[in-house]
Amino acid sequence: MTATTGRAGRREWVGLTVLLLPTLVLTMDMGVLFFAVPYISTTLAPSGTEQLWIMDMYSFLLAGLLITMGALGDRIGRRRLLMIGAAGFAGASVLAAYSDGAGQLIAARGLLGVAGATVMPSTLALIRNMFHDPKQRQVALGAWGGILTAGATLGPVAGGLLLDHFWWGSAFLLAVPVMALVLLTAPVLLPEYRSPRQGGFDLLGAALSLAAVLPLVYGVKTLAVDGWDPLAALAVPAGLLLGGAFYWRQRTAAAPLLDLGLFRIRAFSGAISVNTVAMFAMMGFTLFTSQYLQLVKGMSPLTASLWSLVPSVGVGAAVGLGSALAGKVRPAVMMAGGFLIGAAGFAMMTRVGPDSPLALILTAAGVLAAGTVGTMTLTAEMVVSAAPAERAGVASATSETAVELGSSLGIALLGAAGAAVYRSRLDGALPAGLDGEAARTAQDTLGGAVTVAAQVPGRLGADLLATARTAFTDGLHVAAVVGLVLALGASLLAYRLMRHLPAAPAPTPEPVTT
Repeated sequence: MTATTGRAGRREWVGLTVLLLPTLVLTMDMGVLFFAVPYISTTLAPSGTEQLWIMDMYSFLLAGLLITMGALGDRIGRRRLLMIGAAGFAGASVLAAYSDGAGQLIAARGLLGVAGATVMPSTLALIRNMFHDPKQRQVALGAWGGILTAGATLGPVAGGLLLDHFWWGSAFLLAVPVMALVLLTAPVLLPEYRSPRQGGFDLLGAALSLAAVLPLVYGVKTLAVDGWDPLAALAVPAGLLLGGAFYWRQRTAAAPLLDLGLFRIRAFSGAISVNTVAMFAMMGFTLFTSQYLQLVKGMSPLTASLWSLVPSVGVGAAVGLGSALAGKVRPAVMMAGGFLIGAAGFAMMTRVGPDSPLALILTAAGVLAAGTVGTMTLTAEMVVSAAPAERAGVASATSETAVELGSSLGIALLGAAGAAVYRSRLDGALPAGLDGEAARTAQDTLGGAVTVAAQVPGRLGADLLATARTAFTDGLHVAAVVGLVLALGASLLAYRLMRHLPAAPAPTPEPVTT
């Protein structure tokens, strides 16, 4: 074996575009679904809990399996795992598109999560392996981060365009041609990489990593939405115990899935913590914004998706400013400042009401997104550079796990808080004249209330709609207060974890073994 300091050539840069395609699709997938929720509520009539599971099952399985799949890719080959995931994601997308019941859609979303878990760590790890020159790698990672932002922005627009012309299931079919293109081009443009550190695969650790996530989130979500439930109450400590068992297993296993030594690197552990909190705050409120535009302001999916582009102006400015300041301002200051900006966005959200001008929620969403995205401009490079090349898959998977778990918990917990307030506000406040089934539907979700209001005559429907919209914004306010407190705490945490890092670290080129 020889060591060189190689620079990427044309093949690597073209191969980067192949890696960006599935990244774009996976990022768009959640945004597309946000605007399909009202249609799914009307067509499949899910309960409030089922609606949250439709949103969450994808992300929870994705988060629970990322570390497992990252370690698997290190062993069997990262390109191979990427192609397996692309094929699985395309197939699961077809199943989701043609689901005829809430349970079937939840199951299809679970399969999408399993497939997605094989794709995300492979893309970031392959960038780590393809780009050894630090400056080139920063450009490649910047493109990868830009695609994440673009996917979050384009997802709602694509969903709005499709939902204005086709049925809700068409939103899932976007992934099929893209993943087919990945399958055709990856063998030609992407080299294969396997870790030289081979060993047994920790099946017990893989099972524990998944088993720790699902009961914990199920318990928290069910208790928040439905109130006291013995099974949910037992699920929370069960999840924590299984998480402890996973940690113990990783400390004692001969070939652990997760190298716990990575967390002793302050840049790595700090970036993971920041990613988790930032995605919790940002994604937790994206669902509120999309529902507000459609169900409170009465916009069509296309109109709502186009208006949702307005906050992306703040995101673009934050990304550009973060890149410009990366070598001049310490990461601790940038990240703490970003969370303070995000806190200002949450504070603005507490002033949004059913009759507020549209500019208020769009400005609040833009400030919130700009602040949280601004904290994440440096984290991808921190994670990738801190980990040894042979552990790039599991390091990338750990970072993605933090992102997905933060996103999932944000949607689940902030969504559950909003749903609980909505239901409590409507308890005893529904206008007289609704039959029992209609009242239950209206109290379950705002989408259900809009559907019922359209089916009852005159004043009764108008009163129901006004009451439900007020209850929804009350829930939005409670979630915003939770986010505000979290953002302020995260600002202190980010500064504490990152204060030792210099403004412009000087990385050295890595050896390339051939």
